[in-house]
Amino acid sequence: MTIAANDPTFTSWVNVPENSDFPIQNLPFGIIKVENEAPRVASRIGDYAIDLKALSVLGYTENLPFSLSDFDASTLNSMMMKGKDGTRKLRDRLSKLFNAESVDLKSKQHHVDQVLIPMAQVEMLMPIDVRDYTDFYSSEQHAYNVGCLFRDPENALMPNWKHIPVGYHGRASSIIVSGQDIYRPKGQKKPPTADVPIFGQSNLLDFELETVFFTFQGKPLGDTISTKEAEDYIFGMALLNDWSARDIQGWEYVPLGPFLGKSFASSVSPWIVTIDALEPFRVAGPTQDNPKVLPYLEYSGNKHIDINLDVIIQPENGEENLVGKSNYRHMYWNMNQQLAHHTVNGCNINCGDAMGSGTISGPEIGMYGSMLEISWKGTKPFQMSDGTERKFINDGDTVIMRGYSKKDGVRVGFGEVSTKVLPTK
Repeated sequence: MTIAANDPTFTSWVNVPENSDFPIQNLPFGIIKVENEAPRVASRIGDYAIDLKALSVLGYTENLPFSLSDFDASTLNSMMMKGKDGTRKLRDRLSKLFNAESVDLKSKQHHVDQVLIPMAQVEMLMPIDVRDYTDFYSSEQHAYNVGCLFRDPENALMPNWKHIPVGYHGRASSIIVSGQDIYRPKGQKKPPTADVPIFGQSNLLDFELETVFFTFQGKPLGDTISTKEAEDYIFGMALLNDWSARDIQGWEYVPLGPFLGKSFASSVSPWIVTIDALEPFRVAGPTQDNPKVLPYLEYSGNKHIDINLDVIIQPENGEENLVGKSNYRHMYWNMNQQLAHHTVNGCNINCGDAMGSGTISGPEIGMYGSMLEISWKGTKPFQMSDGTERKFINDGDTVIMRGYSKKDGVRVGFGEVSTKVLPTK
């Protein structure tokens, strides 16, 4: 697939720092707020937000399938209703306007001053109004590690795991944007030596290193989306920290799955990187013939994506500690399969639905995506640079996740998702 805006030879007349996540080949979408002005839709290049409302008012989005109201909005949902074709044309237009060889915008400094806003002046808001949230469980190494911790290596994967992309319906209302603090949750838990449950704060608070993809408007109730069609319904991706209270979750999850141990918060990065921008970083996925997947889950081509992922713990007033490195390419089930499975029963998908990847763990120690695995259920504490140790997350800790893809000298990244943990209320 050839997408004009992905040309690796393109450079911009806007200064883009070396190793920036936001070169001209990215051009993600988000919601910004500047001082007392109303929120609006933006893109980003280098260290500048691109005000799409201003760009539209000045006439630079003419002949595109958008109105001013699509950009003068507090979420991306209205813009996303124009579908894959609309957002692709918009990104191509931005690529042309900010290309080093283009003078249409560059030559009008009074327009540039209205359109480009330094990121230091910008507040990032929750980008999408998420009405439904599904979280999958699609990293084989993570599922195997958890199975070893709670069962045994011979029965680590549940019998259905390699037959279906396992998922559950999560809580959309508590999805929050990077930078918003969370409070340590509380609830029922049952210590291993206790006969009855107790009530109190979670002492086993954990992060989950994930990504999330957001959908365009799907098909009506009763229809299905095939693996071949799936990309037409996927808008883009962000980083996701799908927080877990392991002690609360461990007591409640039988028989209906996660509930209060997960619903207190899920943190997302504010810039949505389009699937189009990630197309150059496609890679082959694992062989799925032992067992062979059912026909509706079969796919052709490279549908996995090479995305480097880092997770960091920063104690209060302390320095960053890299606790894990992973890669999205380690997923067993890809997004096309997840969406196909989600809709195979006729479930309808709406604009802005969020689909979490599940914790992403690589095949080696140091590549795990949760403290549950990193500390091996608390038996192998992580040694911090300040001399303390972590089995799980402490009050005052900030968990930071970063991710990027890189190929042929082009780096397309997500920025970061950062969340500080406050003591329980």
